[in-house]
Amino acid sequence: MTPSLPLRVRYQTIEIGDTDIHLCTLRDNQQFSDPDHVARDLGICSASWPLFGVVWPSSLVLANHMLDYEIAGKRILEVGCGMALSSLLLNHRDADITATDYHPTVAHFLIKNAELNDNKAIAFERLDWADDTSALGLFDVIIGSDLLYEDQHVALLAAFISRHAKPACEVIVVDPGRGRKNKLTTQMATFGFSSVHTKPVDTTYLELPFKGHILTFSRETLPKPALD
Repeated sequence: MTPSLPLRVRYQTIEIGDTDIHLCTLRDNQQFSDPDHVARDLGICSASWPLFGVVWPSSLVLANHMLDYEIAGKRILEVGCGMALSSLLLNHRDADITATDYHPTVAHFLIKNAELNDNKAIAFERLDWADDTSALGLFDVIIGSDLLYEDQHVALLAAFISRHAKPACEVIVVDPGRGRKNKLTTQMATFGFSSVHTKPVDTTYLELPFKGHILTFSRETLPKPALD
């Protein structure tokens, strides 16, 4: 990729049930702009830089799953939000939603897309799962899609979720089938979460068959410490 060229974007409307979400995204996954080397200093290479900026099948599955999800009285966190389609949908539903991502350009698009949908700004924090000193607090529901690209991400994600989960918490992760769902399930069990893996009921909105699963982790109380 040629570094620091002006970004080319596209505008699109994504139908989630009867709800339209308007999005400004990268035109494709060949875009790159890091003139101040912020992403480079965070360890984000030019090849992976644009991955945040397009809508992936897993994010569509998650957004459709959250369309009728019960939100009343729940504080919700989207992890690794990228284009934050689910956060935008939940924000449109007036949910208490906070979004996070590691990429330094996510916040720009999140602000723009909330405005495109005539909705309030979404609370956002850029953070690193491995170096989490945030003051996010605790959440009733934590969601994310296509989060596990490397084996080392599994333990980092599970520990991050544990730090920000209320004693009673539900976690929903859409996994496209990268071979790490069972490893995440094992890690989440150490924090007291039971799990269910299901296939999405309807994916006719996707261009290709979806090979992944919706991973739902539930915990009613904090696990008791092990006895010596």
